[in-house]
Amino acid sequence: MARLSVLTWIGNAAASLLGSHGAVTAQAKQVDCSRQTIYDHADKVQAAVLESQLPGPSRNDLLQENARLREENRQLWEILGTMVSFGEDRQQHLASAASAMGMSLAQIVALLTIILGKPCCPSRAKVGRWVQASSARAGRLLSVLDQACQVLVRTLALDEIFLHRQPVLMGVEPHSMTWVVGQRAKDRTGQTWAKAILPWAQMTYALVDGGTGLRRGLDLTLQQRQEAKSTVPLESNLDNFHIQQQGQKALRMQWRQAEAVWQEAEHADRVVTQKAERQGRDARPEKSRARWAWQRAEKALAQAEKREAAYQRVVAALEMFHADGTLNDRASARAAMQAAFKELPGPRWAKFERMAMDPRALTFLDRLHRQLVAVEPRGELREALVKLWQARHPWWRKKFAGHRERDGVLVAVRTHICRQLDSNWEASYVAVSKVLRETVRASSVVECMNSVVRMHQARHRGLSQSLMDLKRLYWNCRTFAAGKRKERCPYEHLGLRLPTYDWWELLQMRLYLMRLVS
Repeated sequence: MARLSVLTWIGNAAASLLGSHGAVTAQAKQVDCSRQTIYDHADKVQAAVLESQLPGPSRNDLLQENARLREENRQLWEILGTMVSFGEDRQQHLASAASAMGMSLAQIVALLTIILGKPCCPSRAKVGRWVQASSARAGRLLSVLDQACQVLVRTLALDEIFLHRQPVLMGVEPHSMTWVVGQRAKDRTGQTWAKAILPWAQMTYALVDGGTGLRRGLDLTLQQRQEAKSTVPLESNLDNFHIQQQGQKALRMQWRQAEAVWQEAEHADRVVTQKAERQGRDARPEKSRARWAWQRAEKALAQAEKREAAYQRVVAALEMFHADGTLNDRASARAAMQAAFKELPGPRWAKFERMAMDPRALTFLDRLHRQLVAVEPRGELREALVKLWQARHPWWRKKFAGHRERDGVLVAVRTHICRQLDSNWEASYVAVSKVLRETVRASSVVECMNSVVRMHQARHRGLSQSLMDLKRLYWNCRTFAAGKRKERCPYEHLGLRLPTYDWWELLQMRLYLMRLVS
């Protein structure tokens, strides 16, 4: 703290700058300081006066600005304490996840720019190297996970799609929606398919379309198992989805033809009105042509309705249950389809008939009856348990016009019947329910996966095998947000035990740990 007051400083400066001879000595004695102190005070006072006359903010303004900056600094430190660190490892995580979702590198860089700002955002090339490294690790990790899945997969929906004319072999386990086969191949011949199917030695049931290469691959796989004296059977079911799709295509053509004839009849009516009656001419020839046109239109419409009804009978024959709720079987289904196809003549319906009448189209019914008999040999109880399952699943009963009972009453009645037949019916019901629930007759699930891959293809010029591996790992560890598989990922539904189902954490693990887990 200064010993002399401010007024003394000013007095000292006045004595030095304005006083007469001897004034400095007198002032020094009066305030009890040295002469040099007086000269220093004069310099400092003079400098302060000159500084106060310079342009710029005043001291008061500077103090207020300083206080504002201190408060802003305090708020920034509070915000920093709540912020999440977004270092390079998190940037790699985001880039790999976004790429697995189907985003392009340019889109990923745009997102990182929003988060980090342009000066701190990594380059497109660096993001590409991150994604490439993650994809390579995903391929090595999947080779281990696929080995662990091979003993769990019993059913596969198989199909192929094309990326720039190169086939991609696809395989999905339908109950868990686990994507187990995603392989780019040079061709889709039977040998190529057999090589892709070979590791799945526990697969007993395959859902396929009408492709000759895939069918040949299954035949070769069955032959290899027989030569190796394997006891694991292999059956295939022609996809019900593709059968109905082919029928719908023929039906649309039938209705378009009927609509064309109908439009011709309407045109004939307009000709009668415009050219005959308005011009005062004899309209009898035009009316005759219009009458014949409407007769053809009515005939075409009736024919289209008749063929649509026949098509619906074929579709009903491919269901698990008859219209009265009883279980369908191969003999009755085949007889119903033969009768329906008598009303679907011509080359337009030939492919639909060929696919529907293929013996593989009804393989699911053979398996259904065989498995039901295996889990419950008693026919009367088995039938009662099936009806109870239908009552507990109203979405099945809505298909049958004869079932109008209230859900609660119907379930109570069906349960009482089962209890009368066997007091320990619950265990049999669980087994029968499992068979009915896991009966699959369409490969729609692999078509869904094809759509996921096509969506990625639409944003990229190419889809490499390593990037497909990254997508496959991400999908299999992705938690379902809704539906019957909600809150669990495909690997969990399949029954694969892992230390974590977070795909990014799995990528960071060493492979030998994964081998121990598998």
